[in-house]
Amino acid sequence: MIGLSTYAFFWQHSDRAPQPIDLMAMLQRTRELDADVFQICDYPRILEYSEAQLSDLKSLAAELGVVLELGTKGISPNHLAAFLRLADTLGVKMIRSMVNAPDHHPSLPEAQGLLKQSLPSYEASGVRIALETYEQLSSRDLVTLIESIGSPNLGICLDPANCVAALENPIDVIDRCSQYVVNLHVKDFAFTRRGGWIGFTLEGTQLGSGLLDYDYMINVVKPEVRGINRVIEHWLTWQGTFKETSRLENLWNINNIAYMNAHKSLQS
Repeated sequence: MIGLSTYAFFWQHSDRAPQPIDLMAMLQRTRELDADVFQICDYPRILEYSEAQLSDLKSLAAELGVVLELGTKGISPNHLAAFLRLADTLGVKMIRSMVNAPDHHPSLPEAQGLLKQSLPSYEASGVRIALETYEQLSSRDLVTLIESIGSPNLGICLDPANCVAALENPIDVIDRCSQYVVNLHVKDFAFTRRGGWIGFTLEGTQLGSGLLDYDYMINVVKPEVRGINRVIEHWLTWQGTFKETSRLENLWNINNIAYMNAHKSLQS
């Protein structure tokens, strides 16, 4: 299924928005755009939601026919336990995370031990953890970690764009991680020259106009065949005004969904 992340509405729920939209509004917008999944990713405020607020969110998602997913950073047992409780309350079966948290950077052996503490409860609840590819941990090390644990409830959230900053070729990342992928983050990216033509900026672009080989990725990963949700994110830089930034953010959502729908047939 195709979905949207809170990162697809990044500026519209940010402090720069005159009236930031909340999760209920993002969920409604997801349905209006005919997407079937909404991933609440790196949205710390959800941990402060009351039982009534969580119940309302779950009910609205059910009413709209939208599957909820969660996203966070870090693998400490207490943190993963908090998100598992949240997942159980919301009926979520997929939690994207990262090995590193802002205040915690475990080694690979440490990460293995931490995940082994948390996975039995995740397995009992039928909830999967998808560890994302990103520049702070090589895709080789991530695959090594997944293989060393060998749990059916632990896999990879593939986002090739994140690994470019570590000088990893996106095609290599796709090939290396494909068999372990359980969640996909879809965002296109490009290099642009900085002012004075000194150096480059790596930033987001509309899907199909940048360096992400989307056709290659879906042909290798086969998300439709394997039941892997494809969640849209953006690296949209601030466009000078909120009006223009939000206009472009909404336009990218519309166009990216259309692009992904048009490329479904390539997976057969």
